[in-house]
Amino acid sequence: MGGNRHAKDPAKAYLYAGLAVLFWSTAASAFKLTLEHLTPLQILFVAALTSCVALAAVLAAQGKLHLLKKTTLAQLLYSALMGLLNPFMYYLVLLEAYSLLPAQVAQPLNFTWPIMLVILSVPLLRQRVSAASLGTMLISFAGVYLISSQGSPFEFRVADPLGVSLALGSSVIWALFWIYNVRDSRNEVVKLFLSFLFATMFAAVAMLATSGFGNLNLYGAAGGVYIGLFEMGFTFVFWLKAMQYAVSTDRISNMIYLTPFLALVLISIILGEHIHLTTVGGVVLIVAGIILQKLMLPAGFDSRNRK
Repeated sequence: MGGNRHAKDPAKAYLYAGLAVLFWSTAASAFKLTLEHLTPLQILFVAALTSCVALAAVLAAQGKLHLLKKTTLAQLLYSALMGLLNPFMYYLVLLEAYSLLPAQVAQPLNFTWPIMLVILSVPLLRQRVSAASLGTMLISFAGVYLISSQGSPFEFRVADPLGVSLALGSSVIWALFWIYNVRDSRNEVVKLFLSFLFATMFAAVAMLATSGFGNLNLYGAAGGVYIGLFEMGFTFVFWLKAMQYAVSTDRISNMIYLTPFLALVLISIILGEHIHLTTVGGVVLIVAGIILQKLMLPAGFDSRNRK
């Protein structure tokens, strides 16, 4: 995964972005299948540990392991806090949501993080939100309602309030992580490695405290390894490489909006879920609101760092 960091190569940019979108689209199905064998905490532990190994290999291949030695104590503490936020809290909350909801509901609700980012930017970054921007949020939240209704939009109820709250809560956690991570100017892979290293430690301690190691099995471990490689570790690097090779990061970043639609296709094929029309309509509204919101964002905000 080496190469000239600054070389612009549209073909490679689209290749890496396409791989990232493809693998992120499989995540919802992988979560649900792995949850049949492991608890959310166990999945997090296996996946975070796998990501650590994968990201260490990436740093070695790039000749950047030496950057870890330059990390100061203050930076280590910051990485520990970031690792607590994401991946530890983020994936724990997200996996709990998947344990309660159909994949077709949890996946697009988690995709609302750009809207949460705008909301959080008001108190945290002192950004102002225009009336037009509020309108785009209402479009996305109309989509949230449609998806949450799970095929019964006229009953005016949320089918699983706790699951929906957790899925939306995971998007809030990711938005918080984005805001604080973007202020850290260290190498992105180094930051990711340290975050996953600390998250692995946190998960191990949590599992020891709850006797969570008891029923680890081969099928669950295989799912956790897949999630660690292709929802987390390598796929983040693919996305970063796509941004580095891109002539226009906007064109590449727009590919991310394919993710929830492709995910629904895979959920239908792999999990056999009947996809409700309300789910499709809700995803369209969420993505439309996010795209419209993106057009109104001030410089410095974009979705290029995440699915």
